[in-house]
Amino acid sequence: MMLQTQLKPQLMTFDEFLEWKPENKCYELHEGVIIEMQPTGKHEEISGFLAVEFALLFHQKKLPYFLPKQALVKLLSKDTGYLPDVLIVDRNALKDEPLWTKSSTLTKGKSIPLVIEVVSSNWRDDYLTKLKDYEEMGINEYWLVDYLGIGGSRYIGKPKQPTIFIYQLIEDEYQVQYFRNNEQIKSLTFPELNLTTDQIFQGEK
Repeated sequence: MMLQTQLKPQLMTFDEFLEWKPENKCYELHEGVIIEMQPTGKHEEISGFLAVEFALLFHQKKLPYFLPKQALVKLLSKDTGYLPDVLIVDRNALKDEPLWTKSSTLTKGKSIPLVIEVVSSNWRDDYLTKLKDYEEMGINEYWLVDYLGIGGSRYIGKPKQPTIFIYQLIEDEYQVQYFRNNEQIKSLTFPELNLTTDQIFQGEK
């Protein structure tokens, strides 16, 4: 779970947000509204575990990807910038990113093979808004890690239970698979990844 607090009631442009944003703190901009993100302990365990597993995979396979700590994902059509829990970046695509060098900001889906959100108390952002926006950007794969099973029943079913949703971009639309009950995760983008849902929910192997 991640606590979210709205700051500064006046709307900001994305450029103003970049000028205002303090270093080493977690903020997002949602259509001009600044949101402070404060992760809880379990949230950090899960996102940290996934980051390490992906980093090890990239090192072992000598893949051209890395995981930035505070890079933003911006929709060009909105004053919106997200700070994903786990963000995988293709080094080879950065030359085409206009905001990367100056502000560590990504605007093109081809730069991001995979993005992960660990579901927070404000689950609608992850299930609705970010899903739509990441799809619109053309990000190839999006994971929703709902370790508390708190998403809406129309998404997660009844009875609610911890679930990982993997959305894969197929013909410009996300198609979804869900995993629970210690199932093996299946990523089309990174099929070499060897993890179960329980390992992810526990944040350890």
